[in-house]
Amino acid sequence: MDILQILLSDSFWAASLRIATPLIFGVLGALLCEKSGVLNLGIEGIFVAGAMAGWLAVWAGAGLWGGVLVAALAGGFFGLIHAILTVPLGLSQHVSGLGVTLFATSSSYFIYRTALPNVSSPPRIEPFRALDIPVLSDLPFVGPVLFQQTAMTWLALGMVALVWYVLERSSLGVALKAVGDNPDSVDAQGLSVYGLRIGAVVAGSALMALGGAFLTMSAFDAFFFGMVNGRGWISIALVIFASWRPGKALLGALLFGAFDAFQVRLQTTDVGALVPGQIFLMAPYILSIIALVIVARKADYPRALLTPWFKGQR
Repeated sequence: MDILQILLSDSFWAASLRIATPLIFGVLGALLCEKSGVLNLGIEGIFVAGAMAGWLAVWAGAGLWGGVLVAALAGGFFGLIHAILTVPLGLSQHVSGLGVTLFATSSSYFIYRTALPNVSSPPRIEPFRALDIPVLSDLPFVGPVLFQQTAMTWLALGMVALVWYVLERSSLGVALKAVGDNPDSVDAQGLSVYGLRIGAVVAGSALMALGGAFLTMSAFDAFFFGMVNGRGWISIALVIFASWRPGKALLGALLFGAFDAFQVRLQTTDVGALVPGQIFLMAPYILSIIALVIVARKADYPRALLTPWFKGQR
């Protein structure tokens, strides 16, 4: 299979969308947090917490959508911790976020070991299956790419539309963007800066956790240590690439998914026989860094990002 055949195959683009799905959840969650002026470096740990909580809930009998809800609640819980530390208390967003990552990761592993103390390999669950939509799934190219994905991929695409609508077409979105640019103006209008920021961080963290839940409940069928593999950090970078816009966030996630799917398939070509495998594993990250450097110089970031705000102070 040559490079052109790879790029034109429907299986390649279906895999790209599948790989991009957890990143879509992650980048949307990080975007919501940062639009309100709060950087959430707890995202990597929140991914782990969502992956473990969702899987464990399904294993305990909560059902797949019950697992999705539990994962979102777990993400919202860790987001609330980060929000309280950084918004009303005004502590360092970097330090708090890294602390949340360590806390969420270690507590997830602790709960896993406590719930399954004598298990050498994680129990399997019945994950979300690819939807087979009559007629639509049989369409050439578009059918396999879009209409044979799991429900969580469709949920991620729906979240892109919902976040875009909230930010661009609602009064709540206007307030969120204003609190990330000029919180004093929001306070002058009688709105709660603390409430808006805390709400955005909690909601954004719940979305992040769904990215982790996708890994255990859709991509795989079990929880493994190290399965998140830096996807949270990639999501943080993709927010900058997207210039804090939901549509471009989707594009950035798909771009990284395509890079990753491409390197897997490229290893089966003649090029793969000549190049060490580690180069292919590095390629998606290197290409993402290059794209980030090109775009980041013109990024229009929220003006009050990383800046604590205290009521009554100017």
